[in-house]
Amino acid sequence: MKERDESPIVLIVSRILSPFIMLFGAYVIAHGHYSPGGGFQGGAMLAASVLLVRLAAGSRISELQFKRAWGTPLGIAGVSLFFGVGLAAVLFGGQFLNHEFFHLIPGVTGPMLRSLSILVIEVGVGLAVMGILVSIYDDLLEEDERREDL
Repeated sequence: MKERDESPIVLIVSRILSPFIMLFGAYVIAHGHYSPGGGFQGGAMLAASVLLVRLAAGSRISELQFKRAWGTPLGIAGVSLFFGVGLAAVLFGGQFLNHEFFHLIPGVTGPMLRSLSILVIEVGVGLAVMGILVSIYDDLLEEDERREDL
């Protein structure tokens, strides 16, 4: 990777903006079934907030926010959460991701149960997208650092 010229203005602005981007990404995930957006868009925003700090501050400082080792496990957790919701519907006698067959919480049925299961699906997709995008960036950066060492 080319030498980076550290700018204190870019560093400060990225560190100030990153939490707000994360907050908006969480909002997009949480309200994805009510308004435009959802898990993919929110996950991309969460990844963008992490990558913004990685690009502005470098890998060492950004490790304080999000460790390199967290990307793949977070992606796996998101995919597992998504798949777990679909599998729960199958275990209760329905089709994959059919919300009508959930009977996990006594007394919660109909639209409320459907909204809850969609929210869990959106969170799973958001975590998967965030983890995978950050992992892709980290892997590309690691490959670039290995080539420089040769």
